[in-house]
Amino acid sequence: MKILINDKNTETASANLHELAAELKLADKGVAIALNGVMVQRDSWKSALLNESDKVIIIKAVCGG
Repeated sequence: MKILINDKNTETASANLHELAAELKLADKGVAIALNGVMVQRDSWKSALLNESDKVIIIKAVCGG
């Protein structure tokens, strides 16, 4: 299915945010995901189902100065 990740069209086979995070090899910590404008807690990623044309925003924490 086609979804929008950080304003970029992306093809994915992932059914939920948990699978998407694994597909994208996201870190276990320091990552936040919003689905269609709503932040989703990490413990809810498995139940946050993806649909065609969904908008996903991924925010990664960066250390440094």
